[in-house]
Amino acid sequence: MPKPRIRLLGSKQIKAIHETSLRILLDVGVVVHHEHVLDRLGEAGARVDRTKKLARFSQEMVEEAVALATKKYILHGRGTARARFGHGDLNLISSPGQFAWFDQDSGERREPLLSDARQAIKLGDALSNITIVGAMTVPVDVPEAIRDVVLTGELLRGSVKPTRCWPVTRQSSRYVLEMYQAVAGGEQALRARPMTEVFLEPVSPLQLPETGLDVMLEFLDHGQPVSIGPMVMASGTGPATLAGTLAQENAEILAGIVIVQTIAPGTPILYGGIPHIMDPRTSICAFGSPEQGLMAIGMAELGHSYGFPVYLNVNLTDSKVLDVQAGMEKMGSFVLGTLAGADLFGHAGLIGTDHGASLPWLVIDDEAMAYVRRIERGLEVDEETLAAAVIADVGPGGNFLAHDHTLTHFRNQLHVPSARWTRATYEGWAEKDGRDMGARAVDRVREILEMHASPPLEAGLEREIGRIEAAAKKELLKQ
Repeated sequence: MPKPRIRLLGSKQIKAIHETSLRILLDVGVVVHHEHVLDRLGEAGARVDRTKKLARFSQEMVEEAVALATKKYILHGRGTARARFGHGDLNLISSPGQFAWFDQDSGERREPLLSDARQAIKLGDALSNITIVGAMTVPVDVPEAIRDVVLTGELLRGSVKPTRCWPVTRQSSRYVLEMYQAVAGGEQALRARPMTEVFLEPVSPLQLPETGLDVMLEFLDHGQPVSIGPMVMASGTGPATLAGTLAQENAEILAGIVIVQTIAPGTPILYGGIPHIMDPRTSICAFGSPEQGLMAIGMAELGHSYGFPVYLNVNLTDSKVLDVQAGMEKMGSFVLGTLAGADLFGHAGLIGTDHGASLPWLVIDDEAMAYVRRIERGLEVDEETLAAAVIADVGPGGNFLAHDHTLTHFRNQLHVPSARWTRATYEGWAEKDGRDMGARAVDRVREILEMHASPPLEAGLEREIGRIEAAAKKELLKQ
């Protein structure tokens, strides 16, 4: 079936951005805040300035790293659910964690709790268009040193899908990965069937953080994929020009790819093209700008030019409520990113520019994913779908409603939205409840939290997850 695709950059523009990124990496370089990684880069042929912690890469080194990286992979849940990358699938991830929480009942913005994470995991597990379940919170009632361990345990208990939270340190990541090994069936089983991925975020402009690299090294030791996504902010941490921002963003991603492939050749890579702009009036990072959608298309094209699956920050807004601005900004960039052929979109359930997370917003994002899935599927043109014989059969003034052709095809041709949407007459809408989509999303949250339950862990596995969590608390809370 033909799928709609959108293009922004031609081959000449992609080549120009790529070559600019190569010049940045050769002439300017990147600061690498990690001694071991600097050692490995120097051994691999990078020009390393130890006093400045600066690494410069030749064109050959960059292109060899791109060639070494695996371009397709699958993340597995503890059930049959999977998230496929590089296979043409659309995937949506609920936020791995936010530092604020919007209560679904009161609308109040407050600090998140572990109980909120449990609800977020249950909701993400239930919603059919959420492919990777995130904890959505950074709970304040869990000590930071073991937060990722505790959340991983909750994710594995609460969802059969692939899962992700934000790793805290390399030490805590070992316990996180031990939990995944337990569920997968051992170290080799987890290598063969990855269940999570690490997110490496370069710090723009042109820096690789020590903690991020340290955590990444632990995930590489366990054979898990790496997602690399700097958030260059045009006119702030990157040039004011969009092309310059794309070139810098691409350079930072390529630097991460060189590091990953130097340490663990063949590691699967997810190319995270997630630049933003700085609002010129407020100096705040903007998530809902029209430039967000334009840069998403460009980054998807760049990632695909190397053969990588692509992750984009789209379906985002600067609005703090589910209003017209939110709808315009979120769907505008979501459709563009989808038509650019990206593999992963995030982060679902997010309000504003990382202002917090919300369960009703997660329901809305799940609905939006269903909508763009139908757009991305396109339409098929053949003798059956052209329906010339059917049109002749019905004839002038006839009706297609009861025709066998309609009964055969309407379900696979037409998007039938859920009860969160309204297509009723005005009178029908007003008589039923007269409420908006946000209110109906709150109803859906309550319904799922009351009714849904993920299949529990087998008793022996539950004991093993508890043992790992207890061991992490014993070691990490001493520090």
